[in-house]
Amino acid sequence: MMRSLYSGVSGLRVHQTRMDVIGNNIANVNTVGFKRSTVTFSDILYQTSKPASGPNDAMGTAGINAMQIGLGANLASITTNITDTGGSQRTDGWSDLMIEGDGFFVVQNNGTNYFTKAGSFNVDANGNLCTPSGALVMGWQVSEDDPSRCKSDTVSALRVMAPDKMFSNPEATTQCNVTGNIDMNDTQLAADAAGRVANVQFYDNLGNLFTVEFNIKHQAEAETTNTYDVTIKNVYDERGKSVFVEEVEEDGVITYQASALTGFNFNGEGVGVEVDEETGEVTIEMEAAVLTFDSVTGKFQSITGDEDAAGEFFDEATNPSLTFDLAGDTEGTPFKRINIDFSALTMFSQSGTTTLECARGTRASAAEGAGKPVGNMTGLSIDKYGKIYGAYDNGDSNLLGQVVVATFPNAAGLEAIGNNMFATTQNSGSFDGIGKDILTTGGKFNPGVIEMSNVDLANEFTDMIITQRGFQANSRIITTSDTLLEELINLKR
Repeated sequence: MMRSLYSGVSGLRVHQTRMDVIGNNIANVNTVGFKRSTVTFSDILYQTSKPASGPNDAMGTAGINAMQIGLGANLASITTNITDTGGSQRTDGWSDLMIEGDGFFVVQNNGTNYFTKAGSFNVDANGNLCTPSGALVMGWQVSEDDPSRCKSDTVSALRVMAPDKMFSNPEATTQCNVTGNIDMNDTQLAADAAGRVANVQFYDNLGNLFTVEFNIKHQAEAETTNTYDVTIKNVYDERGKSVFVEEVEEDGVITYQASALTGFNFNGEGVGVEVDEETGEVTIEMEAAVLTFDSVTGKFQSITGDEDAAGEFFDEATNPSLTFDLAGDTEGTPFKRINIDFSALTMFSQSGTTTLECARGTRASAAEGAGKPVGNMTGLSIDKYGKIYGAYDNGDSNLLGQVVVATFPNAAGLEAIGNNMFATTQNSGSFDGIGKDILTTGGKFNPGVIEMSNVDLANEFTDMIITQRGFQANSRIITTSDTLLEELINLKR
């Protein structure tokens, strides 16, 4: 009689535990990355009132099964359905990620690595990618040898908005090109006229923008009209002031003197610059580069070039470009030699109108050798491989780090510690401290999306009904057993 009471109690206990788990599942139906749990029961030790016996041919008796009385139900397991993927919710946030696969994000809290499926991240005051609860998102850092890839190494905090990542380094210009058409009938191109100006802009290593002013006009001594002199009139900084002139003010009187840049190199030859101390006017005496067109077709033919810069392939008759180096003989300057390509110019008739356009880069690629100013960060993004990129206003897109994942032989063995995080256990498998590129796991990231809870309300409500009926039935065991005991006590009446 007492056994049925205790069996009923054990049934109440396990069904109450199951209801607790169901309640937790339903409570977290909208929790990002939550994984539902399920409960399984098992029966308890049996009391054997009569053991089993085998058949006996000599006695002519058959075998008899054992007679056992169960002692109730026991909690066999509470299993987290960690591998079941929850629904996806689009957020369009650059830092939100959803894992499509079996991996886990690696996060760190108080120096300990934990794991999560919740990819709702943000950036803290120190520029670290982190979870809403303050755990740091871990990953790989950019390789020092190759900025286009990340180094597979021990995971560390992804400080995507560190001070040194908020800007992109400038780059000096090394290639420019001049395009357009030179009309021989343009009166400004006459040998005794002022000439036409072509302004070529370039950057130095510090990201400062300069303008070199070219002058183009007919050769004074040439017998034909298809050759032109190309000289340099001046070089200006971003404020429009000559880089060769320095203003000096004393007692309200402004005078001028030569700056630290006293000359430049043109086609490999040094050119000196003189400055008028009273007016600040710049005088440049130099040998002009000769620009030649085909007198029959009007197409570009050649320009005087730098044989040393062109090397063994230099051809005076077809040379396409000249070189300009503002550094000249001055040491410790941030300037680089610039190759200026004139091969796209033509000499067609356009009613006496000359059109000239100058651009940084080569004719084939506007980005090649164009140089760039300092870039300020304008945005961040993460691709499907977990690589984090910073976008800058100078056109750069720099790799800043990579989000990696951890995988386990038995992910269900992980221990939930709250805040959507899991810790390793002896039955889950260990974390090697490095992690994996998500591509090697057969999965990928879904940027701008987060994984929601994998709780199925219809399933939970069904389990709730079954659990309620189980609890109710076990309570009836206790009340019925109590009635039987009462009848037994009443026998003495």
